[in-house]
Amino acid sequence: MPRNGAYATLLTKTEYLPGALVVHKGLVDVGSKYPLVVMVTPPVPQETRHILQERGMILVDVESLLPTAGTHAVAAHDIRFQDTWTKLRSFGLTQYDRIVMLDSDMIVMRNMDELFDLDLPSDQIAAVHACACNPRKLPHYPSDWVPENCAHSAVVHPTAITNPPQILPTSPRPYKLLNSGLVVLNPSKELASSLNHFLETSPLVPTFSFPDQDLLAAYFDGKWKVLPWCFNALKTLREIHKPLWRDDEVRCLHYILHDKPWTTPRGTAGIYEETHGWWWDQYEELGREMAASNPAAWRLVDAQVTKLNSHCTSE
Repeated sequence: MPRNGAYATLLTKTEYLPGALVVHKGLVDVGSKYPLVVMVTPPVPQETRHILQERGMILVDVESLLPTAGTHAVAAHDIRFQDTWTKLRSFGLTQYDRIVMLDSDMIVMRNMDELFDLDLPSDQIAAVHACACNPRKLPHYPSDWVPENCAHSAVVHPTAITNPPQILPTSPRPYKLLNSGLVVLNPSKELASSLNHFLETSPLVPTFSFPDQDLLAAYFDGKWKVLPWCFNALKTLREIHKPLWRDDEVRCLHYILHDKPWTTPRGTAGIYEETHGWWWDQYEELGREMAASNPAAWRLVDAQVTKLNSHCTSE
């Protein structure tokens, strides 16, 4: 039976509008039969909301979600994660049987509607492993984040797609960690309430380095299904897990780290220039379409993008 499902993303500020629009464009271009729901928080202005609706997205108002005051702080380098707790609101989208939650710093490159047919118990989620290599050697990352403990180091092409890393009792701790850029879930009032209670009361919350991501890994410990890397293809994998990566296998590419494509003009992305260029290709195609149909809306979108001659900064 066809599922009543939707992709969903979170928008808390206009600065991420270009990302959300590109995610939607990718879903349309690959022929997805499911809509994109955008969860918007109160600070998102009406003009931004209107653009999302005009482009065919479904808006759902949600309140920001945070831990109890004083219980958690993100590292200064990762202040962009402060809003990501609110992604947990997706578990309350009970008007849908299944949600595929996407971050807005992604591009969809191949149809992945198969995730709506994934055999997934109601109390479980599905996600791709986090990469625990810490290639930038950031000192605030966990000390056991080293390549030999990274689940992605255990698999190679071509079997990585059909046999993703398995979590065993003997696996290193990082094997239990997921990347929350793409999460498959079955919403319910009970699950949403339980997650909120966990956020408010768990003594683990102060220890989390990556807000919603670590919470999901802890709450669903032993209850998350491992997806192949291609459904949440972290841009770093292409450089540090070359035995695993193939461009033509990517379903959804995730621009992790703080340098988002829309804050990194063409020609300035270093080793990520080619993959960032894929985002720019989609963005520029979107721009040609929007500039012709609604120039004012496009000016607002394009104002969020850092250009080579711009002195503005973004997270």
